[in-house]
Amino acid sequence: MKTLTITDAKKNLGKWLLAAARGEDIGIVCGADIIALRRVEVESTDYAQREYGVTPEEIEALEHATASRYEKLRRSKKLVPVTTEQLRKMFG
Repeated sequence: MKTLTITDAKKNLGKWLLAAARGEDIGIVCGADIIALRRVEVESTDYAQREYGVTPEEIEALEHATASRYEKLRRSKKLVPVTTEQLRKMFG
């Protein structure tokens, strides 16, 4: 494990976050503790449940409503697929 002081971690935080995202063991010394940096998987349902107290039933209802709205927009030709190149031309 690569261990860093808080000051060293702050100087190159982006570098250490990328290293942790690649799976490297990175720790930051904080007093008598070492705090590990690690990548975690987060799903939107987890976030909604933790942050807003949304129930699984409410999430399911939202997923259903979103899918229905998506299909309606797609059928009406208001929602069309675009390629990466087309997006670049739009915003480039």
